[in-house]
Amino acid sequence: MSRYVGALDQGTTSTRFMIFDRTGSVVAIDQSEHRQSFPEPGWVEHDPVEIWSKTQAVIEGALTKAGLVASDLAAVGITNQRETTVIWDRATGEPVADAIVWQDTRTADLCVDLAGDEGPDRFRSRTGLPLATYFAGPKARWLLDEHDLHERAARGELAFGTIDTWIAWNLTGGVHVTDVTNASRTMLMDLVTLAWDSDLTMELGIPGHMLPQIVPSSGHIATCTGVLQGVPLTAILGDQHAALFGQACFAPGEAKNTYGTGNFMLMNTGSSPLVSESGLLSTVGYQIEGGETAYALEGSIAVTGSLVQWLRDNLGLISDASEVEELAASVADNGDVYFVPAFSGLFAPHWRPDARGVVTGLTRFANKGHLARAALESTAFQTKDVLNAMTEDSGVELSELRVDGGMTNNALLMQFQADILGVDVVLPRVAETTALGAAYAAGLAVGYWSDLNQIRDLWEEEHRWSPSMDVADAERLHARWLQAVERSFDWV
Repeated sequence: MSRYVGALDQGTTSTRFMIFDRTGSVVAIDQSEHRQSFPEPGWVEHDPVEIWSKTQAVIEGALTKAGLVASDLAAVGITNQRETTVIWDRATGEPVADAIVWQDTRTADLCVDLAGDEGPDRFRSRTGLPLATYFAGPKARWLLDEHDLHERAARGELAFGTIDTWIAWNLTGGVHVTDVTNASRTMLMDLVTLAWDSDLTMELGIPGHMLPQIVPSSGHIATCTGVLQGVPLTAILGDQHAALFGQACFAPGEAKNTYGTGNFMLMNTGSSPLVSESGLLSTVGYQIEGGETAYALEGSIAVTGSLVQWLRDNLGLISDASEVEELAASVADNGDVYFVPAFSGLFAPHWRPDARGVVTGLTRFANKGHLARAALESTAFQTKDVLNAMTEDSGVELSELRVDGGMTNNALLMQFQADILGVDVVLPRVAETTALGAAYAAGLAVGYWSDLNQIRDLWEEEHRWSPSMDVADAERLHARWLQAVERSFDWV
């Protein structure tokens, strides 16, 4: 049997390929950033052709670094930025336009039109989702409208997909697939039947034959060509679902929080979807071919790590993202400054597309250290809002929160997170659990790992932060945060 498993992690700002061994340890990694395009306020685009080019490059790079060839991989999995939408020509494989990224808000008016008199929850009972700019279905409809593509779509000339589908198409020589986790983010799939809903596709004006085949998250999907010639593609999961899998949150009530471009908290809710009453999303956690389907509640936060990039690129407060912790630590506290980064509106649990970013509490006392600290603290406060909603929906009081993603390198943030939540924050040995989850799901499908219990046994704790702040102080800070959030509303 081949010695390793590969995972292609196509994220919002970069693409990477990681190779893992049987212990879940990283053997090699190669990564490359891609361009972010902001053609109008609220618009965010990526070039799908560039993403595919970067994909091939990082696969070759990781294999070269490890001294391996494709045949050394038992299987490969894909994990991806979700909701980012691509439409391409089936004959040529060329995109009709740049991809519309999940953060993009251009479909706000379309979502209002689709909601009609029934409001944003019009489709929630079937999809688990509110009508919002976040999701892929309205983005696809916008592309069809804007580029006058409805006739071509009706003739079957065009293919639709999120980034996983685009990568899989190119990686397998034209196999058109998506998995249940990514399909559950389109507003086009019935959350119970796990199939495309013909009424929903008609309501959104998207011909059914544009849509990919829905497959389980873990199972035999296709065989790769090109740079991974002959390697079985056996897993596809949206990035946050892959992180849930990589954190071994296989039992109802277990939760993880990923700190990346945005923040995403998911809680396993078992074999049936739980409809949120508190502003969260009901989604598929993962599905294993021939086995179980796990559902999840999700709290999605649009801007966390990307706020640090904004401090670097737009304000020039820091020259590297790693410097934000030292700058924030230069002050003893936030100086009563709060930063609500509603650059794309506010996602869970507020769902306010009308919100925009605000900084409150500024006085002559405030300096760049306070602004940096307020930016970091906004991540912890937004996570607190989501966890409160999750507790209200599920009735489960978390005893600890498993965390992963790039911002977990920031010890100041992680300690503040534990203080504000009032529970332990736990980092695993392998913090890049998104790619690890895709690798686990891929290896599981070919017997590289025998079952979920073996994967659970591989999870190891690296570090734990326990609350040290007085509860009254934490509650006071969070109350001030909520005041600041209210001031971000009704701007658009």
